[in-house]
Amino acid sequence: MNHVLSGLAANTALPSELVDRLIAVADADLAGDLAGREDLSHAQAVALLARYPETGVGLAYAGKLTASDIDPVARPDTALALLDEGAGGPGWARLFAADPVVERREKLAACPGLPADVVETLAADTNPDVVKELALWTTPETAARLAEHPHAEVRRAVAVNVATPPDVLAALISGEGLPPVTHCSVCEREAIPFTHDPECSRPDCDLPAGAFCEGSHESAVHDLWVAALANPATPADAVVRFAGHPSMLVRWTLAARPALPPRVYRQLAADPIPGVRSDLAENPAIGEDVMRALAGDPDPQVRQGLARNPRVPLDVLTGLARTAKVGVTLLPRIADATPAEIRELAGSKDPAARMLAARRHDLPPGIRDALAQDPDAKVVKSVATHPGLSEGLLRAMVERHGVRVLARVAANPEASPALLEHLTRQARPSQKVFRAIARHRNASGEALLRCLGDREAKAWAAAHPALPPRVIVELLSDADRRVGEAAAANPSLPSAVMEELVVGTGRQVVRAD
Repeated sequence: MNHVLSGLAANTALPSELVDRLIAVADADLAGDLAGREDLSHAQAVALLARYPETGVGLAYAGKLTASDIDPVARPDTALALLDEGAGGPGWARLFAADPVVERREKLAACPGLPADVVETLAADTNPDVVKELALWTTPETAARLAEHPHAEVRRAVAVNVATPPDVLAALISGEGLPPVTHCSVCEREAIPFTHDPECSRPDCDLPAGAFCEGSHESAVHDLWVAALANPATPADAVVRFAGHPSMLVRWTLAARPALPPRVYRQLAADPIPGVRSDLAENPAIGEDVMRALAGDPDPQVRQGLARNPRVPLDVLTGLARTAKVGVTLLPRIADATPAEIRELAGSKDPAARMLAARRHDLPPGIRDALAQDPDAKVVKSVATHPGLSEGLLRAMVERHGVRVLARVAANPEASPALLEHLTRQARPSQKVFRAIARHRNASGEALLRCLGDREAKAWAAAHPALPPRVIVELLSDADRRVGEAAAANPSLPSAVMEELVVGTGRQVVRAD
């Protein structure tokens, strides 16, 4: 019954006094479930912490605990979580800066608003992992200073930090004005030259696959370049030389950058790696000439990336809708289209253009209703979830296009209980329509009962508050644990059954003791 109690612990209708009783008998799993309740009071959080201190970190991040609830020496992980939330006690940061456990100093280094003396202590830490964590989040001034750190991984962390000054990022790429790197994670552990075997079987080895050092910290410097290229604060003139770099990862990272010269984008458009071209296609900074070239790319991943580009020309996008699987989601270019452009698309003779317009959920009623009566099923599927459609139009969609549109009509937020019941009678078993209805706020008990016949929809239906209470109780003992857990979390579960489950758990604990 553990899965049932897990569901019960998440039940929003569970009375507060029953939450108290569950806390008193909770095991580790149940304590974790209870810690996730949004309505957990401060007193309940403290009681849960006392029973299972391991819940402290989650409770701290959820804002359920205060500094006065915690002894930082006894519960360092929880104290660090509070520090990370800016709610730690005075003096806690200095305490952890001197902690002999490296992982705690590392966690402290990622906390915001640290006192200046604590930052200085962490920046001088003898463990590079601590300094690396500080470098990821610190201020521009400290980041600039840590760019001179002798360890390559610390410099890479500086390159990731978006607060690092642009001139410092440029220097990290070129190496100019910085002392040489003297250590990396490879040469500090292995005799060089060394290349880490991608199939390494050593259980205690955490070096990245293929990491290598021949004396110049090659793989670590490569990772530093990739981090700096991905940082939007890195100046464009410091990265353009990487367009022809032999590393696929370097070129891939460069492809997503804005504000590069057009010649760089044209060079990347001819890259042999589809992933590079795909990220480039999605980049709004590329010119129309590059977009039109990529529209004919043989790889569908590239064409799909271009369809997601917010600046792709509408005629190109319409062509992509015919040749690439762009789905039924609203594309950025369509979301930004002007009313005149939407009217043009909606009135097009090309069903691909009308389908694009149909994805907007703020269409004028006239355009919306016209698209709902479109002869093309793909257009109708795109508009079917649009709020404001009348029940008559929704039913007409089903009559004309049948099973092709059932699931989309069922997902319409304003579909009535009667319409949802009608859809369950039209659908064949194991169709997506049952899953959409089982999650629909307007689903009636009758519609939900029909959903129980679908294996995937059953758990959703078991959690729906419109399901008859007697059925919810029956589903508590379902062979599928997901269904039983969902039924226990159903707010329509009778309160007497909730109490019986909690009391029964308490009796089991007493007998065990």
